[in-house]
Amino acid sequence: MSTETSEIAGRLVRYGDLIPCKTAFIDAHTPGSDQKENFTIIGGGVSESVDQHVHLNLPHGFNIGAAGQPPRCRNSLHSHRTAEVFFVLSGRWRFFWGRWGTAGEVVLEVGDIINIPTGIFRGFENIGTDYGMIMAILGGDDAGGGVIWAPQVIEDASNHGLILSEKGRLYDTKKGQLLPENEKPMPQLTDKELLSYPEPTTLEVVPNHVARYWDMVSLSDTAPANVIGENGMLRDKPGFEVEFLTRNSCSDKMEKIDRSDVIMPVRGHWKLVYDGGSVTLNPGDTVSVPSGLAHRVEPAMTGHCSLYRIRATLDPAGSTWKGH
Repeated sequence: MSTETSEIAGRLVRYGDLIPCKTAFIDAHTPGSDQKENFTIIGGGVSESVDQHVHLNLPHGFNIGAAGQPPRCRNSLHSHRTAEVFFVLSGRWRFFWGRWGTAGEVVLEVGDIINIPTGIFRGFENIGTDYGMIMAILGGDDAGGGVIWAPQVIEDASNHGLILSEKGRLYDTKKGQLLPENEKPMPQLTDKELLSYPEPTTLEVVPNHVARYWDMVSLSDTAPANVIGENGMLRDKPGFEVEFLTRNSCSDKMEKIDRSDVIMPVRGHWKLVYDGGSVTLNPGDTVSVPSGLAHRVEPAMTGHCSLYRIRATLDPAGSTWKGH
């Protein structure tokens, strides 16, 4: 086995090898949210549990994760300081936002992508008929330093035995766990602080923060579609850029870049060709091609195929870019 092949093997996470954590967040015991699974694929993510498995703990300038949920299971209202992007791998998902989750909502199907504005409360639920999976991109190596929960989420969790410390670590009183003497519970946002969390309408969110799969297929007919970026379909500078590729938009030329290249197939089967070998990629797989390694992607079989490609930029992770 070549050095390059060995390195790729160590940076490839297969969908079927993903290790879930069912106690990742404060709502792990709250009815309606207690069946969700959290996956951290690249980077430590924002999990609050010591049980969370991290597949690839290498800095990329962003984090890659996933959430898997059965039908009618929801992720409770929370906010992020840096970008939180989701694309649907399987299932049908409703995303909702606002202090009580009533400011607006949108339904996403397989392949659709949403770049949720920073600083708003958001939640999501699987409204399909089977277990579903959404893949996530979080801005920054520290993913913004953790999750900010709506006050009612913290209250509900406490009623079901879970306490979040001010350091962002969960303690399960049902298991006899207590807060250390030198730690305090995570303070709830005050009424004054809550005023700084916007309530954007669907007209503000959907046209600027949602891209539909079949639109991206059309726009990638001759070159990769620039989905998230300064000049992308969804204009933002979150510290990374997202491109969408299909059979017609992948190049036959090898490319060598100065940063990691994360490739995430959505549909069909792909082949990653690199100096020293090749490997087949399937929907739900994630591979991080190391900087400086010449590579390209090509369809591995006939039929429809698509993938997302994520690369870090020089922009700092932070609040959603306003275009000026």
